[in-house]
Amino acid sequence: MALVSEFLGQLTLSFGSGESTYPTVLPYPDFDPDKDAARIETAIKTKGVDEQTIIDILTKRTYEQRREIAFAYERRAKKDMISALKAALSGSLEAVILGLMKSTSQYDASEIRGSIKGLGTDEETLIEILCSRSSTELQEIKKVYREREYSPNLLHCSVQEGSREGRKVQDEPSSVVDYEKIDEDARALYDAGVKRKGTDVKTWISIMSERSVPHLQKVFERYKSYSPYDMQESIRKEVKGDLEKSFLTLVQCFENKQLYFANRLQDAMKNKGIKEKVVTRIMVSRCEVDLKKIRSEFKRQHGKSLYQTIAEHSKGDYQMVLLSLCGGDD
Repeated sequence: MALVSEFLGQLTLSFGSGESTYPTVLPYPDFDPDKDAARIETAIKTKGVDEQTIIDILTKRTYEQRREIAFAYERRAKKDMISALKAALSGSLEAVILGLMKSTSQYDASEIRGSIKGLGTDEETLIEILCSRSSTELQEIKKVYREREYSPNLLHCSVQEGSREGRKVQDEPSSVVDYEKIDEDARALYDAGVKRKGTDVKTWISIMSERSVPHLQKVFERYKSYSPYDMQESIRKEVKGDLEKSFLTLVQCFENKQLYFANRLQDAMKNKGIKEKVVTRIMVSRCEVDLKKIRSEFKRQHGKSLYQTIAEHSKGDYQMVLLSLCGGDD
């Protein structure tokens, strides 16, 4: 885990200026927080709890609108709405709804916190979040972590599990491609990996964690002129375990981040059941970012819509809340 810690501790991604967003959850027109708060209060007080109303409202409002509803609820009911929802709901539905009551950075921070609490570390969650978020997003997560006093240094504690030595997140690199270094970096990756016996992992970590994504995209294209394998094939041949997962996640995200998440969802629902933790995390964290594009990549890659796949692998209130976040069939 030491090399993974070093890699994740140095990691900072610049995806270039202005990443496009493709949300499935949009600002609700004619929004009335007081009316929504009253409906949620009634739904919570209803015998047996009216889960459908809670789902209908909170999955069709943005985070900012949900915050306004929560303020209106507190003024009206003289109690905290999140606490009331937590008491009224349970299981998978509770996890989704409480997740929606957090901002994206708050949710990511809580997921990272959950992955390092208790015995052992959930490296899969750490790798997914830390390798798929931009430098700006990582800085926001780190800020939340500090504010909530989870830890004085988010990335440090996430990957080192309490070690007192670590690296800070670096300043965001320029998204400008350094054309003079493209060939040099491509050759260095080849010389440190496929060309030699054994892999100079330190060189790979240095290049992949310190360059901007637009630059690395050019480097990986040039890499093909030196290596008989593309970068993902080379990673699978040269490294194993969590470091392999980290490198692959990074490469897959800047080649096509939405396809990466589509494949994660497919993997979580490829068998009869469903990996609820993975599906919940992606649906909640991406619904106001790029879930609509993830949907289209899912259909293109796997020949079946995400909506249909969720419907086949889930049931009850959990199915209803996921389908509502999905935002439609393709």
